Amino acid sequence: DYLDNGNNKMAIQQADKLLKKHKDLHCAKVLKAIGLQRTGKQDEAYALAQEVAALEPTDDNSLQALTILYREMHRPELVTKLYEAAVKKVPNSEEYHSHLFMAYARVGEYKKMQQAGMALYKIVPKNPYYFWSVMSLIMQSISAQDENLSKTMFLPLAERMVEKMVKEDKIEAEAEVELYYMILERLEKYKEALDVVRGKLGEKLTSELQSRENKCMAMYKKLCRWPECNALSRKLLLKNSDDWQFYITYFDSAFKLIDESWTPPPEEEHSLEGEVHYSIEQAVKFIEERITEESKSSRPRRGPYLAKLELIRRLRYRGCNDEYKLGDPEELMFQYFKKFGDKPCCFTDLKVFVDLLPSSQCTKFISQLLEVTPLSATAENEIALPADTKALQQHLCVVQLSRLLGIYHAMDKKQKLTAVRELMLRYRHGLEFGKSCLKTELQFSDYYCLLAVHLLLDLWLEGEEAAVWQCLTLLEEGLSHSPSNAQFKLLLVRIYCRLGAFEPVAELYSSLDAKHIQHDTIGYLLTRYAESLGHYAAASQSCNFALRFFHSNQKDTSEYIIQAYKYGAFEKIPEFIAFRNRLNSSLHFAQVRTERMFLDLLLEANISTSLEESIKSMSLSPEEDDIPWKDLRDNRDLTVLFNWDPKDRDISEEHRKHSLEEETMWLRIRSLTLRLVSGLPTLSHTIQPKNSEKTAENGVSSKIDTIRSLLQQLEAAVDSGKKFLEQKIQYPVLGPPPTRMAGFFSNGSCQCQTSLFYLVSDIYELDTNGLEDSAEIQERIGNSFKSLVERLTDLFNKCKGDLIEVRDGTLKTHPNLLENLVFFVETISIALWVSSYCDGVLRPFKSNLQKKKKKKKESSVAMPPVFTHFLDYVTELQTLTSNVIDHIKGLEIILTALKLEELSLKDTLLLQEEKKFTKTVQGKVQSSYHHSVQEIGELLKKRLDTIKKLKI
Repeated sequence: DYLDNGNNKMAIQQADKLLKKHKDLHCAKVLKAIGLQRTGKQDEAYALAQEVAALEPTDDNSLQALTILYREMHRPELVTKLYEAAVKKVPNSEEYHSHLFMAYARVGEYKKMQQAGMALYKIVPKNPYYFWSVMSLIMQSISAQDENLSKTMFLPLAERMVEKMVKEDKIEAEAEVELYYMILERLEKYKEALDVVRGKLGEKLTSELQSRENKCMAMYKKLCRWPECNALSRKLLLKNSDDWQFYITYFDSAFKLIDESWTPPPEEEHSLEGEVHYSIEQAVKFIEERITEESKSSRPRRGPYLAKLELIRRLRYRGCNDEYKLGDPEELMFQYFKKFGDKPCCFTDLKVFVDLLPSSQCTKFISQLLEVTPLSATAENEIALPADTKALQQHLCVVQLSRLLGIYHAMDKKQKLTAVRELMLRYRHGLEFGKSCLKTELQFSDYYCLLAVHLLLDLWLEGEEAAVWQCLTLLEEGLSHSPSNAQFKLLLVRIYCRLGAFEPVAELYSSLDAKHIQHDTIGYLLTRYAESLGHYAAASQSCNFALRFFHSNQKDTSEYIIQAYKYGAFEKIPEFIAFRNRLNSSLHFAQVRTERMFLDLLLEANISTSLEESIKSMSLSPEEDDIPWKDLRDNRDLTVLFNWDPKDRDISEEHRKHSLEEETMWLRIRSLTLRLVSGLPTLSHTIQPKNSEKTAENGVSSKIDTIRSLLQQLEAAVDSGKKFLEQKIQYPVLGPPPTRMAGFFSNGSCQCQTSLFYLVSDIYELDTNGLEDSAEIQERIGNSFKSLVERLTDLFNKCKGDLIEVRDGTLKTHPNLLENLVFFVETISIALWVSSYCDGVLRPFKSNLQKKKKKKKESSVAMPPVFTHFLDYVTELQTLTSNVIDHIKGLEIILTALKLEELSLKDTLLLQEEKKFTKTVQGKVQSSYHHSVQEIGELLKKRLDTIKKLKI
């Protein structure tokens, strides 16, 4: 009970009391171990658990408790050993055998699962156990590296095992038929699979609607049996004329048959599935019949009307539209709007077919739609407004189509501002209809507000600075009326980030309440900006959110797989495994891992712990690269923000491809930099300077080779990054956010960081060759120190300027200055880690020289120049860092003194209620910048203390 309630200390005490009375009570020992594990004493817990496990317990309580403990330790492989021992001692226990099977399933030991399944079946001949074994064979075939092996050994064996059950008439459940079908499909025996589904066994396929038909259709497609595809989809459409997937199959198969000039066999059935349509005339007639039938029903369905537009599109693509008078697409879309315009889906339905409209007809088409939209004006020159939600929905559909057809894009600035006013008036009027809405419901007119913001974003991109503040104002207003609207929140997140204000974003993102997979699909919105805008604490937190999901995915997926075995949902098991693999090779996962480690080093290394300890605690090593470069998957959802832009302005496949390429390049640069930093402690040593023969023995020379090889890779990655940026790719404003790569190159951080690592190589050379005859290396090191200080000063100069300025009554933010400051902190941190390595090398040299001095009792032993170079360098670093800290203090004072209330925003269009939100928005941006500057300043002060300790 104490453990369940989280009172672990009491649990340990109670277990100790029990153990005093009964020394050998296994279960009490394990429960104590669970208590120890949960209070952070992992080593003690493990020792206690192993003590019990060594006795090979067979009582249920001890086994269950140990299983819980090992799971919490993330050591599922120990559970298998536990039950292997239990099964040996109690060979006929069905329960222990099934626990052993599940333990193997957790660690993915498919061969052992197959054996455990058969052992279970021999003890208790139940079908599920037999099929567990069969499924484990399929899993061996999926995980086999050699595809040939999987097709010649594992799958045929699985097939024979199922056939044996079929012959003996022992197939009982639907899951068993599904499994048989799965094996045949993987063996590409489509004909046999079709026979199974159409035969007696197929009658068991009942749990999913149309499961049998869907499987038949899949096999007909694989076998290219177009007559059957066509006849079956025709049959299914007669049953349900709204099932879109079957319209697509119907058209695909009909056109395949036309291309093959197929004709039905004389005096025989057309196909296994009945009548086939093999001409355009038949297809046209079939669709027309569906529409006629539909018009009689009380609840109209959308399928047949959209199918007609789809058919027109396909005929037009084939260049033969005019022969078959299906009607004018414009007129058909108009009629469709009249029927379904009051449904929110009307816009998304028509969106697919707008390219059938000639561009000259777009304005006329929109006017036509407006004519049939029931709006009423109270006075003559007032805007006509809808009287109910249906009319509102119709008008909204027209406005969305206008945006999609580019009508709003063609407006000039004045027209756009008038349109924004009108949309906001309609938005506020629409709020009347949603007075009874719950907080979790969206307002009927929310899209008006979003569309207005999109228009303002257009103006902002055209150089209208005030427009972006109005965007934020309207979105904050919208959010106050509709607090659950995710679109408002996502757009606010994007715009605040573009302006360099991260503080409001953290709160907005957490209110989105992202669940499970969303940490991978939309997490990039958060992790891309947190650190680069100087919010280190928030960055740590957002990385933790994401990593917690990725790490728990491993554990959770094993549980899903076990449930799938228990309930016979075999076809889901490969899906779960593919899902796990997809997440493990997620681009976002790799980025978050890398940035999280970088962040920890920035905040802790050589501040609260030494660099060496920090690196050790992360198990980082320069030789190991744990990123699956070849299999990286981009799981980002780049269309999460609603968008009504025409195709030429929308996110294209090209944009996605370029974005993935850019993200991968940036990840490579970051990952190599991190590995180079992790190599620094491996070079340091505490022994006296050694001769070059000894170094090879100690393996340090191979360490420097690793560093030099990584440096070459970094140079190559930087080169390809620069080439990529030469293409000057512009993503749409709501498309993927660009990486930090451009800033990294342009502000000089890149050159600084690479030359720091070259310096490491030189210092290492000095270390191995000793101070004698090393004038050349010393001079090289001296020059490196000089140029580094110059480069760092340059970088600092690129951080100067006002972060927020007021220009012509409008606020303008300079997020690039903030990003440069963050890069400066990063670069100076790397400079300090390298300097402490230099310090470690030069200190022993100096103490040796001083010893020699004492022995010879001479005062004239000359100090090698490298010491002076290093001391000058450290002094200059100290001065530079102090200057930056002073600059940051100055920024803080300016930001605090900035009185935004006095800003008379020159846009007199703002209504009184909007002014209130404008104040809030500007306050948030100001506070966020203030916060960023504070965090950066704090970190630099800690770094300055580190510099002061560097005195050889």
